[in-house]
Amino acid sequence: MLEIDGSAGGGQLLRTALSLSAVTEQSVTVTNVRGARPDPGLKPQHLTAVQALTAACDATVDGATLGSEEVVFQPGTPESGDLEFDIGTAGALTLVFDAVLPLAVAIERPLSVTVSGGTAVKWAPPLATYRHVKLPLCREFGLAVAVERHQSGFYPAGGGEATLHLWPAALSALSLGERGSVQGARIHSWASHDLGEDGVARRQAETSHQVLDGAGVTVLDRQVTTTAAASTGSALTVELVFERTRAGFDALGEPRKAASTVGRQAAEAAVDFVAGRGAVDTHLADQLLVFLALAGGTVVIPERTAHVETSLDLLDSFGFDLAVEETNRGVLLTG
Repeated sequence: MLEIDGSAGGGQLLRTALSLSAVTEQSVTVTNVRGARPDPGLKPQHLTAVQALTAACDATVDGATLGSEEVVFQPGTPESGDLEFDIGTAGALTLVFDAVLPLAVAIERPLSVTVSGGTAVKWAPPLATYRHVKLPLCREFGLAVAVERHQSGFYPAGGGEATLHLWPAALSALSLGERGSVQGARIHSWASHDLGEDGVARRQAETSHQVLDGAGVTVLDRQVTTTAAASTGSALTVELVFERTRAGFDALGEPRKAASTVGRQAAEAAVDFVAGRGAVDTHLADQLLVFLALAGGTVVIPERTAHVETSLDLLDSFGFDLAVEETNRGVLLTG
């Protein structure tokens, strides 16, 4: 059984370790779960990811309780069917989806996972970024996947709901070495209904549009949505479209944070990326490594972050050795 020191990272290390365990059929013990964090151990969103993977591959698990700092995971046979989970807080449901996503290479029949929680919260990609940036990229290398949003959920109440649909897939090698020229940007702005009268979603989008326009980035589309939600909230995603890839940049509304600030933050991050390096953005870089390991190919990322280093070490523990080379286009990773 593999033993992984979880203090080297946070929830993503745990999720990736268990995902790799499921698809490689190697049992794993993760010790010191989130050990370097001020509040170590499993939080509701981490526990839900463990539960989802346990059910999805008929695993035997020890330590699947709130606060647990050690998880022992022995995978079984990947299952099909419809699974439902409730995080019980505003924890990010996209992170639960991330744990399940690699199972597409192991399942033999369709799998659907419905999760209740937060759809746009801190420290995680909003569902819009997931839906319009990450999943389309994943489809490019053969992942058969779709997501449905049923309800939006903001902090603190959560209450959002979405379903991830997976079909059996044979991955092709990733080809993300060049971004090509920028084709433009799509703006996805949304806010809870109670912010509708103030036009928060519209004002977020307008500012974002102005910043992108001013930087010479063509705005291809602008979607403004108000939505039912248990808590007041708003968010905006800028989806950058290149010839050969795409990238996503988002910002969240907060109390006493102007709608214009939300729109500007996401747009300025997008503009910086256009002027910078890499075929995918920094956040996607880390999330795609497991697929690079499983399918091979190339990905050029902007830089070697601490998250990337942790993921490379984890992949090495499972026998995946990715080559790393510094180039003028960014950091070239080859699987």
